[in-house]
Amino acid sequence: MNVTTSISSMQTASASVMAEVFAKQQQLAVKLRTSTADERIAKLRRLEAAVMASKDAIYRALAADLHKPATEADLDEIMPVIGEIHHAVKHLKSWMRIKRARTTMTMLGTQARIHSQPRGVCLIISPWNFPINLTFGPLASAIAAGNTVIIKPSELTPSCSALMAEIIRQTFEPAEITVFEGDAAVSTALLALPFDHMFFTGSPAVGKIVMAAAARHLSSVTLELGGKSPVIVDESADLAKAAKSIMWGKFLNNGQTCVAPDYLYIHEKILPAFLEKAKAAIAKMYGDNAQTSPDYCRIVNDRHFVRVKNILDDATANGATVVMGGVTLASDKFIAPTLLTNVKLDSAVMQEEIFGPVLPIVTYSDISEPITHINANPKPLALYVYSKNQTNIDKIINETSSGGVGINVSVLHFSHENLPFGGVNNSGIGSSHGEYGFKAFSHERAVMRDQYNSTPMLYPPYTPRVKWLMGMTLKFFS
Repeated sequence: MNVTTSISSMQTASASVMAEVFAKQQQLAVKLRTSTADERIAKLRRLEAAVMASKDAIYRALAADLHKPATEADLDEIMPVIGEIHHAVKHLKSWMRIKRARTTMTMLGTQARIHSQPRGVCLIISPWNFPINLTFGPLASAIAAGNTVIIKPSELTPSCSALMAEIIRQTFEPAEITVFEGDAAVSTALLALPFDHMFFTGSPAVGKIVMAAAARHLSSVTLELGGKSPVIVDESADLAKAAKSIMWGKFLNNGQTCVAPDYLYIHEKILPAFLEKAKAAIAKMYGDNAQTSPDYCRIVNDRHFVRVKNILDDATANGATVVMGGVTLASDKFIAPTLLTNVKLDSAVMQEEIFGPVLPIVTYSDISEPITHINANPKPLALYVYSKNQTNIDKIINETSSGGVGINVSVLHFSHENLPFGGVNNSGIGSSHGEYGFKAFSHERAVMRDQYNSTPMLYPPYTPRVKWLMGMTLKFFS
């Protein structure tokens, strides 16, 4: 089967076709080691032009898959990709520049440099929750670093996957960048190939599968996973600002956001006031009935709808109080923005990543309580603190671990191109975005040149003179 022909029918691509494309990308990857910044920038601009030319199609695809409004698509899908591209174009020559490593005392007489080299053939397995953003964002970093790329988008957002495959097909040669659509069988076939780097965004459970596959080939990995990202609101917080920020971050994309606030710890004295402001914030964003709001997304599919509904039902069955929302409608995959109180810590809503529009709220009396709870669980992708008390802020940051931290802000750190984005342990390995994304897809190669170093004086045989010189050297450095 001809490679180009096969790429137009990715749904039925066989393992042999994938291997054929992979081999072609391996050949090109060797040539791309000497690619210039201008050549890579030209590819980035081609990607940007293709995305912008497809804006209306992207709106339609996101509406079909996630009921996403166009403005939200601009905000959290298209704009982050364009921002990533622009940032790379602006800084790529600096990132690619050979960097001097200062000579240490023990290495006198040598010169050392660091060369950023493309990793080679890279695999990007992207998720369904932000399909455009979390596919083309990493792709921009991979292009900037000079790699060839095979993309496996999620089958759970078929309209977006098909559109991205078409965009890539029309913009790049298969030997440069290729999209393979399909289900888990396609991922399994791709993971059997010896990629130089694998970039995966998704759940910790699947992340372990990807990492195990990478281990078979000693491929490097970047894993952007999830976890239950906590929020702490103390008694000093600006409640109106906190409520607006948390409700926006939680219900954006119907809660299907890897850095969404997953559960909230709040000081017991301010719970009633916070709930009133939270309800007001939700009503202002989505009206009295979120189902009729054009700005409220839906759960991605029936399976995930049932999963989130079961988590909600388990919480209420175990005594949780629905203070707002709680309405579900299977035919529309609709779950209203829901706030829960009186939540038991051992209920599913506090044990599983929710990934939906349900926010459990737990009260505390001493700041050590939420810190202890956070530290007793896997490290989250994000942690949010709403406070004016710098002592509390410092205590939370210093005594916990998470991929990132937001202080009086939620979610937005994802879009900061000068910050590393990534998790830690269960919530991820490695970082992306901006220069961190460039480094994720690059190998920092050490290059050392001898000029007049004195190490040969210490070569065997270890004569009395050599021993004396070694002793004097140790004495000098001690």
